[in-house]
Amino acid sequence: MIESDTVKLLRECDAGIRMGTKSIDDVLDYTRGEKLLGHLTQCKEEHNKLQSEVTELLHKYGDAGKEPSLMAKGMSTVKTEMKLAMDASDHTVADLITDGCNMGVKSLNRYLNEYKAADEVSKDIAKRLINLEEKLAVDIRSCL
Repeated sequence: MIESDTVKLLRECDAGIRMGTKSIDDVLDYTRGEKLLGHLTQCKEEHNKLQSEVTELLHKYGDAGKEPSLMAKGMSTVKTEMKLAMDASDHTVADLITDGCNMGVKSLNRYLNEYKAADEVSKDIAKRLINLEEKLAVDIRSCL
């Protein structure tokens, strides 16, 4: 049970990291303010570090990881394109990223509760990812 929950939690972290990185990539070209750009770039770097850890652990368990669902990716892309087409401002970028962070935090907490038997290493990664998302949402509030 521990290994099963561990792999499942790591897969969800993997999908969340990929979704977060894609979301940041989707808005970087629209970002004008140095402060916002700095927060997004730093967060993306932290996501990449966590991605390396997750990939290594999943490989150890013989698992290839998990892509975000096509529905989630598609809906995110459509929402981002529509909002930025109407108002390509840092305010809109911050709004989109804040929504994404909030959804990520909610999902990851749900997975932490669901996969209680996961090992402490994978739980720690999930908690660090949650903290990263919460921190970004707080850091960019001044851009809303």
